[in-house]
Amino acid sequence: MEYKDYYKILGIERTADQDSIKQAFRRLAAKYHPDRNQAKGAEDRFKEINEANEVLGDATKRARYDQLGAEWRAGQNFKPPPGWGKTSPQFDSSFFEGIARRGANAQQSSGFSDFFEGLFGGGFRRASTGATSSSTLQIDVEDIYRGLKTVTLPAGGSVQIRIPPDISDDKRIRIPGKGPHGSDVYLMVKIKEHPHYRREGSNIYLDLPITPWEAALGETVTVKTLAGKISLKIPPGSQSGRKMRMKGRGLAGQEPGDLYIVLHVHTPPADTAEQKEYYARMKALFAWNPRQHMI
Repeated sequence: MEYKDYYKILGIERTADQDSIKQAFRRLAAKYHPDRNQAKGAEDRFKEINEANEVLGDATKRARYDQLGAEWRAGQNFKPPPGWGKTSPQFDSSFFEGIARRGANAQQSSGFSDFFEGLFGGGFRRASTGATSSSTLQIDVEDIYRGLKTVTLPAGGSVQIRIPPDISDDKRIRIPGKGPHGSDVYLMVKIKEHPHYRREGSNIYLDLPITPWEAALGETVTVKTLAGKISLKIPPGSQSGRKMRMKGRGLAGQEPGDLYIVLHVHTPPADTAEQKEYYARMKALFAWNPRQHMI
């Protein structure tokens, strides 16, 4: 089997921290998402990116992967280096024999490559028992945006499933032959509330706190979106509730949704005498009543 260089796939250094891994994954996943990129090979690239994130985004998997060493190259025939079993008892000969046994059918059964299955899972069985099993699948708007999610199966191992952009609560997803004794697995979808994003159809809304001076003067701020960080120019004189539309940056689909950034002006607390005096000077300077129209 071929060795997978997950760092190269994400375009990062082996010393990259978790924030860098997350940013690289989000950028590449947005670029190669099959619902956004119809070019030949985009879906395979998307799966490869998700697999790399599955390993490097998890501290335990990353540590295990890193123990293979940095001397391997992408596409190289993967086999244990000389003396490996002696220096690394957690990867003895039986470990590599297990890789060989799981072999070529692993990618077809789980969505991951045989290299991944050799390191972290596999051994799925399929049988025509007619039985089923079910469980709840918790997802959030970030899972929907990425379009793929890794699910731990009742019979062991894991599988990547596609999350359609129009998914809704109580939608059932069927995974054939992946339950106990080869039964089908049905996942009942429950969409969790996200602390920052909310979904309305294919559109995404993000409430953005800003300061009074950012609202009044108009400044450029950094905003973390589902696709990564962006620089946003706030128009001078903005008020709470103003919506700024980012076309096509919502959920994928036949008609991609938009991202709406909703501005919310937050005033800093006056905890010191100096701060309270400053607010008093503002009151005298502006002599402004925002409720004048209600009198």
